[in-house]
Amino acid sequence: MKQIVVASNMYPSEKHPTYGIFVRNQVELLRANGVDVTVLANANPDKGKVNLLRKYAGWFFRYMKYVSANRKNISVVHAHYIFPTGVLAMLSKKLWNIPYAVTAHGGDLDQMPSKSPMIRNLTAKILKNADEVIVVGEALKENALALQPIPEDRLHIISMGVDTEIFRPLPASETMGLPVTAEGPAILYVGNIIRAKGLLELADAFKEVQKNFPEAALYLIGSRKDTAFTEKLNNKIGELGLQNVHFIDPQPQAEINRWMNAADVLVLPSHIEGFGLVALEAMAAGVPVVGSEVGGLKFLLAEKRGVLFVKGDHEGLAAGIQAVLTNKETHLDKEKIQEAVQEHSFSTIAAKLLRLYKGMGSSND
Repeated sequence: MKQIVVASNMYPSEKHPTYGIFVRNQVELLRANGVDVTVLANANPDKGKVNLLRKYAGWFFRYMKYVSANRKNISVVHAHYIFPTGVLAMLSKKLWNIPYAVTAHGGDLDQMPSKSPMIRNLTAKILKNADEVIVVGEALKENALALQPIPEDRLHIISMGVDTEIFRPLPASETMGLPVTAEGPAILYVGNIIRAKGLLELADAFKEVQKNFPEAALYLIGSRKDTAFTEKLNNKIGELGLQNVHFIDPQPQAEINRWMNAADVLVLPSHIEGFGLVALEAMAAGVPVVGSEVGGLKFLLAEKRGVLFVKGDHEGLAAGIQAVLTNKETHLDKEKIQEAVQEHSFSTIAAKLLRLYKGMGSSND
């Protein structure tokens, strides 16, 4: 197999270390398995019309220039996100007959096509022309098939996987030093501080939880770049009179694992979730998960691998948290949790991707 080009409209940088970190993790996984990978990605998360035009135009130009110059040495292009990244992969296939795989992560399938007929048609065309289509969760498979009939042998469910060397149970001594209150239970959320993550409902739920667990603390780890929503959330926290709510800046993955080990429960009250990777990471770390019954979460947390509640129902969320805090052993199946972690472990994901690449690249080598 020759070179694999990984293209993505999200990728970490020194300035933005968590932006698309799951793509970088997969790239490093491939490299660790001996794959020659070149990354052509956008690492700038800034918005605004002028900035969007500048950054995407520059990225498109870099991609086309590199692939054109190196096309004879490229076996496969792997595009992360159908739109806009899949446009690049489809162009390079049309121009130079380079096969491509495209991974759908969530919003590119369950949100972007509804933005306009043009995007919907482009999305369907990218799926139709892809040599292999990957979706990170069960629910996204249904979304893909609703847009474009895809032969079963070209449609694969492969999550981004969990690094079990990073996300794992730790002895209590390794979580010392974290500002977690010892007086009461610690409830943890990890992700961007945005409306779609259900954080307004989480504030309402935490109000209910504190009636029975007055010493409980809520820790929100993630980017607060959406300043308008962060202000709205802070206002709600104030209106509810909540105490012990703490905002924490984004953390490296090893530090996130420490936080997970220090927590009593991880909550993911999302309105929409393609897979719910942070829930899987928490499962690998050994912390119970309470999540909304949406997207990939309703499959990942089913069969007592976690506790599910109806999206937007803060009373259901509060009940789920309290059930875990009261007696997590009766609500979780440890054996099934470990089976899920193994199914999505890096070693399993790497084997699936290598088989896929080998089949695609054999005709192009």
